[in-house]
Order: sequence, then C-alpha cells, then structure tokens
Amino acid sequence: MEDIRCGHCGRKLAAVRGFIELQIKCPRCRTLNHLKAESLLKPPSSAQSHQEASCTPNRSSPG
Repeated sequence: MEDIRCGHCGRKLAAVRGFIELQIKCPRCRTLNHLKAESLLKPPSSAQSHQEASCTPNRSSPG
C-alpha cells in the first residue's frame, strides 16, 4: 500500500493500493490534493511473452 500525503503540509491523508484519479481535501490546511496514476496497469505476462517471441534479432549488430 502507498501512503498519500498532502502536497502542502505533508499530513498523511490515506493509504491506497491502486487508483486512477484521486482528490482529497486536507483537513489540516484545506489544500485540495489531486492525484493521477503515473501509468496504467502492465499488460498480462502472456501478452509480454508473445511480444518478446515475435521480435527478430538484428543480424547487423554484434551480440
């Protein structure tokens, strides 16, 4: 879980496991904290392995 703290006074506002968008008004300083997720969830591991399998090595580069 991730702690959500006020951007102005640093007070802990919540503990969350995941969110897309969140607005919390700090009870101490009355600042409206608006947070958005940094990235979307990662694709399933089966999709990643399929993408990796479809890549062909570059024969012109060493390695």
